Amino acid sequence: MSSTFGPTALMTPANALTLARLLATPVIIVMVAVSGAGWAPFVVAIAIGATDGVDGWLARRQGATRSGAFLDPLADKVAVVGVMCALAGKGLVWWLPVVLIAGREISMVAYRVVMARRGVSIPARVSAKVKTLVQGIGILLALAPPLTHHPAVVSAAMWLAVFLTVLTGVQYLEDGRRAARAQSESARGDVPGGPARPLPPRGAGPTPDPSVGEATA
Repeated sequence: MSSTFGPTALMTPANALTLARLLATPVIIVMVAVSGAGWAPFVVAIAIGATDGVDGWLARRQGATRSGAFLDPLADKVAVVGVMCALAGKGLVWWLPVVLIAGREISMVAYRVVMARRGVSIPARVSAKVKTLVQGIGILLALAPPLTHHPAVVSAAMWLAVFLTVLTGVQYLEDGRRAARAQSESARGDVPGGPARPLPPRGAGPTPDPSVGEATA
C-alpha cells in the first residue's frame, strides 16, 4: 500500500494527534498538582495514552515522517516526566524514581538530537515501547483512587519502570554507537567484505566517494 505522506511532510493526522497530546499534557499536570489522584485525571491520562497508539497506527498506515519520528517520542517523554513530577509533588510517588526516569529521558532527547545532527538514525526497539507502556501503567496506578492507600503497589510499578527506563537507555546508547560506527565505516568505504579504498597521498585532500552525491534537503 502506497504512503499518503512523504517523509518530509509536517501537517499529517498523526502529527496532529501528537501535538494534541503535547497540548493536553499541561492540563493533566495542573489537575494532578491541584487535586492529586482522582478519576478525572485518570481518564485524561488514558485519553492521552490512547492518542499515542492511534498516531502510531496512522503513521504506519499513511506514511512515517521525520517530524513524527521526532515529535512522537518527545510528546511521550514530556507527558511521562511532567505527570510524574506532579505526582511526586503531591506525595503520591517517591521523588527518587521520578528523578531517575526524568534524567534518562532528558539525556536521551539530547543524545537523539546530537546523533541526528550527525546524520545518524537510531532504530527504535520494541523494549522502548514496553518501557513507555510500563511508565504509563505506573502513572495510572498512582492516579487511581482505590490505590491511594496501597503505596507498595504504586512503588513496585514505579521501580519496574525505572529498571526498564535505564535498561532501554543503555540499549539506545549502544544502538547509537553501532549506528555511528556503521555510518563511519560506510563513509570510508571500509565495508566488511568490500574492497579497501586507497589512502590519498600525504598532503592531498580526502579521496572523493563516488557513491555519495550532493546532499539533498
